[in-house]
Amino acid sequence: MTAPPARPHVLPRQSTHFSIRSRDVSGDWWNEDVDDDAWDSASDHEIEPQTSSTLSVGKQGAQNRIGSGLRISPAKQSAPLAPSLSSNPTSSKPIPVSPNGRRSPRHQLISNLSQSNNSSPSTIDQLQSHPSSSNSGGNLSFSYTHVYAPSPSSYPPNDDSPLAQGKVHDPEAGSLALRQASGWTLLSRNQDDSHSRDTETEDSGQSTILSQSDTLVTADELVVTELEVAGSEKRTKPGKSLIRPEADQILNDPLYLARQAVEQRRLRSPELTASTSSASLSLSRSNSVQAREKRDRKEEKFQDCLLTDDININSLKTLAWSGIPKSLRPTVWPILLGYFPLSSSARVPVMQRKRQEYQRLVELTFAKGKDNLDQQIWHQIEIDVPRTRPGVRLWMEAATQRSLERILYVWAIRHPTSGYVQGINDLATPFFQIFLSAYIDADPEDFDPSVLSDDIVTAIEADSFWCLSKLLDGIQDNYITDQPGIQRSVKRMRELVSRIDAPLANHLESQNVEFMQFAFRWMNCLLMREISVKNTIRMWDTYLSEGPDAFSQFHLYVCSAFLVKWSQKLRQMDFQGIIMFLQSLPTQGWNDDEIELLLSEAFVLSTTWANAQSHFIS
Repeated sequence: MTAPPARPHVLPRQSTHFSIRSRDVSGDWWNEDVDDDAWDSASDHEIEPQTSSTLSVGKQGAQNRIGSGLRISPAKQSAPLAPSLSSNPTSSKPIPVSPNGRRSPRHQLISNLSQSNNSSPSTIDQLQSHPSSSNSGGNLSFSYTHVYAPSPSSYPPNDDSPLAQGKVHDPEAGSLALRQASGWTLLSRNQDDSHSRDTETEDSGQSTILSQSDTLVTADELVVTELEVAGSEKRTKPGKSLIRPEADQILNDPLYLARQAVEQRRLRSPELTASTSSASLSLSRSNSVQAREKRDRKEEKFQDCLLTDDININSLKTLAWSGIPKSLRPTVWPILLGYFPLSSSARVPVMQRKRQEYQRLVELTFAKGKDNLDQQIWHQIEIDVPRTRPGVRLWMEAATQRSLERILYVWAIRHPTSGYVQGINDLATPFFQIFLSAYIDADPEDFDPSVLSDDIVTAIEADSFWCLSKLLDGIQDNYITDQPGIQRSVKRMRELVSRIDAPLANHLESQNVEFMQFAFRWMNCLLMREISVKNTIRMWDTYLSEGPDAFSQFHLYVCSAFLVKWSQKLRQMDFQGIIMFLQSLPTQGWNDDEIELLLSEAFVLSTTWANAQSHFIS
C-alpha cells in the first residue's frame, strides 16, 4: 500500500481534520486522479478546511466529527450523502479486524453478552442475525477505512468494566456498562413504531439504550456522529465564554483596560505597597517573580504615557523599541502608525469615523455581489487567503477568511497602481491577531471569530484595514509594476553583506547563488514566511518605533543580520544545500530572546552603515 507524498509546509490540525480520499477498485489508498496537485499547499482541487470534518454514512446520512475517540449517538439532523461516499466501489466487507487478531466491536459485544450472568439469548441472536458483511456493514466499514484515524477494532477491550466481570445484573445498567466498555453507543429501533422512534430521536437528540424489548438496528440504520473514547473528556470549541466581559467598553474605548489597571493601582493600600517593596529586596526571590515585576513596571510606564492628554510620541517610541505589553498593542500600534491621533479628546471620534468609513466601503464594494467584482483581483485573493498561515486554526476558520478577503479586496481597489500582490495577505495577519486579542481571554490563533458580535468583527476588520494601509504606504514601491523597491533593497543587501561578511558573500558567488533567489521573499513578506506571527509581532514593535521607513530601511539591516547569522553553516554547503536551507530555516521555535538579539545586531549595522552610503558602491 503506497502512502501519499507528504506536504512539507501544510500542517493539518490535530484531532480535527482528516484527509478523505476516494478508494479505487484495487484498494490502494492513493489515487492520483483524486489529488493531482499534491504538492500545492492550497490548490483549487483541495477541500477547503472546515471547523470539523464531515462525512455521511448509511441511508439516513450523518455527520462524523472526528474527535478524540469513539462513541456513536443519534444526530439531530441527517446530512446528505457526500459525493465521495455516495457509492462504494469496493465489495461488501466486514468491519475491519486489527492485524493482531483483536476482535471488532460487534464480536466483542457478543462475547461480553455471552459472559454476562443476565444476558438474554435473544439479544445475542439479534447481534448474530446481522452479519457485518452486509451491504450496510460494508458502508460502515468504508467510512472507517477511508478516514485517517485509528480503526475502531484497534482499541483494547475494557476488561475492568462491570459487565466484562459479570457483576452487572440490571438490564439497563448492563447495557450502559456495555456501552462504556466497548466505547460505542448503540442506537435501537422499537419494533412496534419505528417511525415514532425516529421522530422522537431526531427531536430529542439523545441516545437510546439497548434493552431486551428493542430490536438492534442494522449498520445502514446507524447515524454516526461524534466519536469519543469512553472516559475521555470532550474537547469543547472555544466560544463566547472566552470573550472579555468588558468587550463592549473596549469597543468604544481602546484604553478602557489601561484606565482600569491604573485605577486599581491607585487604590492599592500603602501596607500592601510597603510589603511588596520589602519583599523586592529579598535575595531569595525567584527569577519568575523578578520577571513578572519587571513586566509590571514596564506596563505601568506605558499606561502613564498613554493616559496623558497628549501623548509624547518620542517617549512612546522609546518604550516600544524593547517590546510592547500584549494588552496594550491594540492601542500602541495604531498610535505609532498614525491611525489613532495623539490627542486623547480626538482619538475616539476619529476611530469611530474611520470604522464607519470602512463599513461603507465594504457595503458599496460588495453591494452587487461577487460577480461584479474585478475577477482577476478577486480570483487571486480567493487563492491566497486559504494559504495564509496554514495549520493555524484562526486562519482556517471561515469567518477569518471572509474578513481577510474583504480587507484585501477593498485595499486593492483603493490602490489601483499596485493592486493586490501575493504577500500582502501575510502582512495583514499580525494586525488582525492583535486587534482580536483585545476582546478575548485566549490565544487568538486558537479562536473562532464567528462567535463575536458583528460590531466587534467590523471593528477588528476596520482597524486591521487602516493599519495595513498605513504600513503599505511606506513600502508601496515593493508592490507596483516590476517591484522596484524590492529590487533596490536586495541590491543593497548584497553590497552590505559583502562588506560585513566577505567570506560568505564570496562563497555564495562561487556557488552561483543570487541574492534574489532567497532575499526576494524576505523583502516581499517582511520575513513572515521565515518566523512565526508571534515573533513577527515582537519584531514589528521595534519597526514601528523606528519610524515610517523602518519596514524598508531598517528591515534591510535585519535581513542582512539574519543571513550572516547562518554564515558558518552556509559556507559548508553547495548550491542546492544553500537554497534548500534558506527556504526552510530552523526558526519556527524562536522566542523573543532570539528576535531581540537579531534586532540588536541589526541596530548595530544600521548605526554603522546608515550614514556611509558611499561604501555601498561596488
